[in-house]
Amino acid sequence: MTQPPPPPNQPPNQPPNQPPGPPPQGGFGAPQDPPPGGFGAPTPPPAQNPSYGYPQTQPPAQPSQGQPGYGYPQAPGQVPGYGYPQAPPAGAPPAQPGYGYPTTPMQPQYMQPQPGGSGGGGGKKLSTQMQIIIAASLAVVLIVVGGIWFASKDDGGGKTDDSKSSSGGSSQGSNGGSTDGGKAADGAGKEQAPANIHSKVAFQLPEPARTDLTSVKGSWVTDKAYVKPGVNSLVGYDAAKGTPLWTLPLAGQICAASRHLSEDNKAAIVFEAAKRTPPKNYQPCTEVGVVDLGTGKLLWSKSVTGASSGDGKVKFTEVTQSGTTVAAGGTDGGAAFDLNSGAVRWKPTTNAEGCYDMGYGGGPALVAARKCGSYDNPQVIIQGLNPANGTPLFSYKMPPGVGYASVISTKPLVVAADVGDTGSGGISDFFSLDDKGALRAKISATGDKFQARCGSTEVETCQKVVVGNGRLYLPTADHEGTGEYGDTNEIVSYDLATGKPTSDRADAGDRYTMFPIRMDGGNIIAYKWPPYDKGGQIVSIDGSTFKQTVLMDNPADKAVREAETSFSTDFAEYRYANGRLYVGAVLMSKPSSSSSSFGKKYLAVAFSTAD
Repeated sequence: MTQPPPPPNQPPNQPPNQPPGPPPQGGFGAPQDPPPGGFGAPTPPPAQNPSYGYPQTQPPAQPSQGQPGYGYPQAPGQVPGYGYPQAPPAGAPPAQPGYGYPTTPMQPQYMQPQPGGSGGGGGKKLSTQMQIIIAASLAVVLIVVGGIWFASKDDGGGKTDDSKSSSGGSSQGSNGGSTDGGKAADGAGKEQAPANIHSKVAFQLPEPARTDLTSVKGSWVTDKAYVKPGVNSLVGYDAAKGTPLWTLPLAGQICAASRHLSEDNKAAIVFEAAKRTPPKNYQPCTEVGVVDLGTGKLLWSKSVTGASSGDGKVKFTEVTQSGTTVAAGGTDGGAAFDLNSGAVRWKPTTNAEGCYDMGYGGGPALVAARKCGSYDNPQVIIQGLNPANGTPLFSYKMPPGVGYASVISTKPLVVAADVGDTGSGGISDFFSLDDKGALRAKISATGDKFQARCGSTEVETCQKVVVGNGRLYLPTADHEGTGEYGDTNEIVSYDLATGKPTSDRADAGDRYTMFPIRMDGGNIIAYKWPPYDKGGQIVSIDGSTFKQTVLMDNPADKAVREAETSFSTDFAEYRYANGRLYVGAVLMSKPSSSSSSFGKKYLAVAFSTAD
């Protein structure tokens, strides 16, 4: 699975000229065991380490001509022209350039993840001109409050009460929220600050035994469980204690998982057809299934054949769901199934243009990213689909120079792409489309202005970007703060109707950096990456006032902080609901003889403010 090109790894914010700290910890999501001194051990600041260790994107596999599409005919010559229909609404002003602070990119190392944060910044001083710009920008500081959303399903919040917090540049509103809460276009959120925002470690899940590089992508939160893949299995853990509630054995390893849930907690997965048998450490990802996360039962599993796969099964790289439709895509083409019965709704077929569905965006609507043409001259088309049969409702032709596209939101429809390799993290522009496929606005994100990241070959894998209230919310690139040392950044927004930046601005605060996790009604739930001597935070940003409310403040103890920050923010899953934060790995590295020197590794860690 090709990973997106990540931003530079963020070393912990720290003062310069300190003695060397402990060696970096290996693997994705690999915190060490607490030291003999316990979580309350003294905490010297770690050494400044500007090295970067995220995986580097491999060249994506390109499909050949003749790849299948989904199960409906498409006449030659009827692919709409670029931007069709692309006229913006009458009187709409032109899109404005993106907002953010530029940083100097550094070359990442392939497949050597380090304990990492959200962006670059090793304390390098900025030019006088940039310092003036930053100082002027920081004069416009808004306070903060807000809400949440997880796995496409809102969940209830905890009790409200007055709390106080002075860390991270955030403020605590009365009754755990802003007095203007609910005035955002998408309404009030459900998540509210608890009586005590200071969290404790709820549990830590050790990495399961394995023999090779293993994907553990996917995680969900229900009222009772935190659900995470293991090795050839899916496990539901008690949401508060981390003890197993159920274990679902699978034929092989999970390859992909829907980020959405049905109202009755059903989730779609793709998994390998058989267990890996060394030295063959690979099995095709051909099985699509749906799991009841309440009971841990596999309700059904199916595979399909397609023209491009010959007599073999179609291989899939991603899966999503919308309503009662499960849709899986990949370079073999796309297929869809009934969520409840598993009945096939469509599967890959061939056509004259060599078109195929790379993948789908799900949630409130179903949208396909369809590729046509040759290897040297591809054409990507975004299509709204009838989820019952795959019939296109509209088509929008992406501009030349786009080989892949990512769906950030299906309603409103927002698509990201890297046009002509001018962006960072798989994004140079965001395209806002209306419900008929017409272009509303284009938002430029060329260069390295923002921290949002999208998978280079997968359609629904974007991180650190959310859509709500008719706006696109983005974290700016890290930049030097106002203090003596340490980086910071902001969350800003763009109007989806005009493409213009708004006045929204939430500052992370000195030595913190932050990014959005999800929406909660009209509020934004964001995670704050901590400095060297503090724990991370979860804040809610009121979508109307952009005030922040701290929902969770994690422990500053060294061992706990090292466990929390050992996960790369570009290669981990952050789930927050009901006063609990879960941080889980998406990939476990192959064990090596030196692994033990870095201590025990973890599949996930959980923090809680609940009693």
